Amino acid sequence: MQNINLLPALPEAILLLMILVIMMCDAFLGQTRKLNYVLALITSAAVSVLWACNAADPASHYLFGNVFVADPMSNLLKAFGGLATFVTFIYGQKYLEARGLARGDFYVLSLFSLLGLSVMISGNSFLTLYLGLELMSLSLYALAAVWRDSTNATESAMKYYVLGALASGFLLYGMSMMYGATGSLELAKVFEVIASGAVNKIVLVFGVVFVVAGLAFKLGAAPFHMWVPDVYQGAPTPVTLLIGGAPKLGAFALLLRLLVEGMLPLAIDWQQMLIILAVLSLVIGNLTAIVQTNVKRLLAYSTISHMGFVLLGMLSGVVGGKIDGIADAYGSSLFYSVIYLLTTLGTFGIVLLLSRKGFEAENLSDLKGLNQRSPWFAFVMLMLMFSLAGIPPLAGFYAKLAVLQAVINAGMVWLAIVAVIASLIGAFYYLRVVKLMYFDKPEDTNALEGSSTMRFVLSLNGLALLYLGLMPGSLMDWCLRTIKLTLAS
Repeated sequence: MQNINLLPALPEAILLLMILVIMMCDAFLGQTRKLNYVLALITSAAVSVLWACNAADPASHYLFGNVFVADPMSNLLKAFGGLATFVTFIYGQKYLEARGLARGDFYVLSLFSLLGLSVMISGNSFLTLYLGLELMSLSLYALAAVWRDSTNATESAMKYYVLGALASGFLLYGMSMMYGATGSLELAKVFEVIASGAVNKIVLVFGVVFVVAGLAFKLGAAPFHMWVPDVYQGAPTPVTLLIGGAPKLGAFALLLRLLVEGMLPLAIDWQQMLIILAVLSLVIGNLTAIVQTNVKRLLAYSTISHMGFVLLGMLSGVVGGKIDGIADAYGSSLFYSVIYLLTTLGTFGIVLLLSRKGFEAENLSDLKGLNQRSPWFAFVMLMLMFSLAGIPPLAGFYAKLAVLQAVINAGMVWLAIVAVIASLIGAFYYLRVVKLMYFDKPEDTNALEGSSTMRFVLSLNGLALLYLGLMPGSLMDWCLRTIKLTLAS
């Protein structure tokens, strides 16, 4: 009998087991205890460490009939996804307690979304990718409506559910067309069949169109972005952070798995679609963000523009049928996704720090005079805004530079110019936040709430972006190595 090594899937098994434990504790020990929070915190931290350790393994392990793969890229993305969930629990604890939302269902659904994310990232089959995506998405739909007394949360959850279901339908229909054309659900076999040329090209192109449209919905790229601002604004802020953080890593993994590992011979077709999506995201995201007065809505349009940069890296890999720069292009996109995740965690962490019982710090005016209330956290927010704007020496500058270099190497100088102009437009609303913090008088003079743990982690969050801006080499090398090992397997 053949021995099957299931150790690469151990973190997922532990995560599922702990979800069941938290559900039982919530049912029998009551919702008033902090045990659920502590268990969720320990679980997310433990699986993150396990995934980070697995990321050091250069080999790719295929499990469960080759539908699940544990390779360097999946372990790296899952480690950062687990870290994002861990940090979200810390940032959101006071907020949830003040509104009576620190219940077991919040932590169970959050960990289920992390489990779905990990399954999706490790998917090596259309079926596994879709199951992971739906497990994550359904958990996030429910989380968006977890604040049952808020009409805004209920409305945003309905919009998220309806448009998310539409996106899933697009993606599933595209996958079914790819299966019909190639006769396989496994990505490697799909790649082989497409590369052989013995398939109906028309069916393949239609399948690619639907797949890319579905991916654009999940990524929040324009013109499929209409759900992002409403969901970001209406959902409770910790849930907004869960939606806007780790799932973006999952969306990058979906792009790489489906378009590169499964459909690379069709690169000339899907890269043209990504060019349109990237340009629209950069232009619409940055221009619309200028007129926003709600912080969460501003960050939503900011997200749309940053997804444009992620797409820029993804469309720069194949040039004239050659794949010489594929590792640098996709590596820069991966690096950008990680840096954006860290920045998103910090910005929403500041919003949560400013919020308190009976008060939602959602308007730009709530940031006025933050330097007078807390010079340190005003400086942390300044670093976060500079990183989002791409101002040196923060990590966001190097992330943008790496992507632009990949675009230029691909011979699309005009596209790099568009991205730079869009970034200059975006710098306006980021610098406006800095102006409000440092040059306006505070409208709210209450002391900032937040536990000492939250303050410490938030400070580390800001300093990490400064460190990665000054010394980006280690993380960038890790991303490049990860992409090379993953695509070589």
